[in-house]
Amino acid sequence: MASIWQWSLRNIDVMTAITTRPAGARRSDVAAAAPDSSLLRFALRADATLCAGLGLLIAMAADPLSKLSGLSPTSEWVAGAALVAYGATLYLLAGLSDVRRVGVGVLAGNIAFAILVTVVLVAGWLPLTELGVVSTIAFTTVTLAFAYVQYLGVRRLT
Repeated sequence: MASIWQWSLRNIDVMTAITTRPAGARRSDVAAAAPDSSLLRFALRADATLCAGLGLLIAMAADPLSKLSGLSPTSEWVAGAALVAYGATLYLLAGLSDVRRVGVGVLAGNIAFAILVTVVLVAGWLPLTELGVVSTIAFTTVTLAFAYVQYLGVRRLT
């Protein structure tokens, strides 16, 4: 029984190393990479996956969503396409060996995005419906949650 337990733990360590290693790194190179970068890489890749997935959903359902949110179908589609592009780019950047620089940039961008969205909502510059405002606040809250985890990941690297 103990050997199965040890085998499981060894495989978990290998899988963690594979999913958190820099792009292009071999298994032997994983030990050379910063072992503390796993939280930041996870946060960046989770942010990227959520943004790309949500962006794809928004772009595909731009017309029905525009009736619910108050925005035009074109602006919904553009926002969705931008989220897909951002998510794909961020996922690739999360695999770079110098992930700290990427993490700081994304962290600053997420905070700037949250401030900008707050200003736009308070000023009422967009013709959003009540559901549009609620969904925008929910997305911004999730963005700030990712920013917090990214902050913890960047802080772990220093």
